[in-house]
Amino acid sequence: MDVRIPKKMKAVVCHGPHDYRLEEIPVPQVGDGDVLVKVKACGICAGDVKSRAGASMFWGDEIQPPYNKPPVVAGHEFFGTVVALGKGAKEKHGLDIEDTVTAEQIVPCGKCRFCRNGSYWMCEVHNIHGFQREVADGGMAEYVRLSDRDIIHKVPESITGYNGAIIEPLACAVHSVERAQIRFGDVVVIGGLGPIGLLKLQLARLKNPGLLIGIDLREKRLELGKELGADIVLNPLEDDVKQRVMEVTDGYGCDVYIHNTGNPKGVIQGLQILRKLGTFVEFSVFTEPTTVDWSIIGDRKELNIYGAHLSPYTYPIAIDFLAKGLVKGEPIITHSFPLEQWEEAFTMAEEGTESIKVVLVP
Repeated sequence: MDVRIPKKMKAVVCHGPHDYRLEEIPVPQVGDGDVLVKVKACGICAGDVKSRAGASMFWGDEIQPPYNKPPVVAGHEFFGTVVALGKGAKEKHGLDIEDTVTAEQIVPCGKCRFCRNGSYWMCEVHNIHGFQREVADGGMAEYVRLSDRDIIHKVPESITGYNGAIIEPLACAVHSVERAQIRFGDVVVIGGLGPIGLLKLQLARLKNPGLLIGIDLREKRLELGKELGADIVLNPLEDDVKQRVMEVTDGYGCDVYIHNTGNPKGVIQGLQILRKLGTFVEFSVFTEPTTVDWSIIGDRKELNIYGAHLSPYTYPIAIDFLAKGLVKGEPIITHSFPLEQWEEAFTMAEEGTESIKVVLVP
């Protein structure tokens, strides 16, 4: 394969909240252990949208600064073709030129206590593609460099179209569903049927729950939720969610609630409809804190509360599920835009009225 790599490329660059720009920048140079990938597509995550809006992290009464460290090329839901390998990269990553690959969004430091004990997804340094340029520019560009510390996975030919851009959110969804410890016959509620919620819905369906319920405010997403396996879909603007869940569970409540929206109302909703000794899984990027009476967690219900962050050891599972057709990506990827139309793409992803998953195609 004769690959001519240009010196310049187009990229969507974050310079700070509300300041994203399409720029022409140098194609990354490949050093020892590095892999250069020509991007086929990159999804727009809810986290990307919230990051552009200046989302910050909350810690007690303190508001932490936005987690972007600009300037940085945005995007972490990418896949593409290997076009260059640095010294030792072929052996380290098991790759060849022309392989189709994706990379985990986190680039572990390999030195902190979490990396050393195998909990690399909680790396204390926590460089993530598309958020911190030091090691990890993102995939909303024509090319992306993967470093010797990246965790890279091959994408089989059976994953066609833009479905490679679904691997990252699906890997996160696998982790959330694993945290939920769903048992056969459980009543499972998925709170929020955006792209990752619809992926979790399909995964939960594989656990053979007794009843699978999806909740969202948008009819398009509720309709797709029914197509992808929900037994019941509920719209809080039209349905009394608590009443309906109690009706179908003999007044006890659901066994498992998985929350995805980043909206405090979804947290309160989940706590209300869970049965005693139920399980709550939280996977969201919040833009404001949630206030709730914690007595419901301990004194009243003795709930199991689990956080879910990123996608530890779940990429091979996600890739396998997509390759076998056990999880469908095609209905979720509803729109694609060239990089030049990134603003229109972000707007569509943020509004979410017509789209589910929006991808950028260099």
